[in-house]
Amino acid sequence: MEFALALVVLALVFLIWALTPVRQGFAYTIERFGRYTHTAQPGLNFIMPIFDRVGRKVNMMEQVLDIPGQEIITKDNAMVAVDGVVFFQVLDAAKAAYEVSDLYLSIMNLTTTNLRTVMGSMDLDETLSKRDEINARLLHVVDDATTPWGVKITRVEIKDIRPPADISNAMARQMKAEREKRAAILEAEGLRASEILRAEGEKQGQILQAEGRREAAFRDAEAREREAEAEAKATQMVSDAIASGNAQAINYFIAQKYVEAVSQFATSPNSKTILFPVEATQLIGTLGGIGELAKDAFERKGGA
Repeated sequence: MEFALALVVLALVFLIWALTPVRQGFAYTIERFGRYTHTAQPGLNFIMPIFDRVGRKVNMMEQVLDIPGQEIITKDNAMVAVDGVVFFQVLDAAKAAYEVSDLYLSIMNLTTTNLRTVMGSMDLDETLSKRDEINARLLHVVDDATTPWGVKITRVEIKDIRPPADISNAMARQMKAEREKRAAILEAEGLRASEILRAEGEKQGQILQAEGRREAAFRDAEAREREAEAEAKATQMVSDAIASGNAQAINYFIAQKYVEAVSQFATSPNSKTILFPVEATQLIGTLGGIGELAKDAFERKGGA
């Protein structure tokens, strides 16, 4: 009876010893007499006591590893301080446990050396402006190097790039000068555009004024031409009337010319007072006498 109880207790102890729980997010490597046999997945796993044991407990979750700050000499001999982070995940627990001695230290050193290589082949301006390119190149190189270790590098990020103080001051002055240059260029372009628009406006105004003067001259010439035609027509009509012996026509013609001559005296700027040598009735009589003389002349010409 006691022997059976002892066997039961021994069986329970063996069972408890043989059942090995594995936490979620981890994988345990199982070794038999020091040699890897298989990988225990999350949950309750059975291993042979005395013969088997847990070798390494490998974290299978995505992890982040800080890359300590370091000074790097760029292609143009500028010293910059750089630090970053690496995100990685173990895909094969056995390789991560047995293909590399210290996984974290190896990834850190590998990233650091490649970071020096990548940034050392670039100018200072490129290192400051092409972070995405640096990250992509580092990711490609480090991921290829860690593939035999059963590790997947998911991201490599440069956290900070710190150039020396004198270079930072020089860059600040350069940026200020560049902004002032762009401002001066924009101001000059604005003045140029303003002058061009003003010149175009003056040109258009002069063109319109010239067209106006041309149109006015054309209208004046047309008016003078019509006035001359009317004057010539009136003169012709009076001449025809005189030739036909019409005394009233010559009276009208002479009276019109006399009135025009008198009106010129009235519009003269030097004339303040106008003295007429005859009265209006005398003017009419004179005109009538002139008409009679012309009539007699025409009658004698006809009789002859």
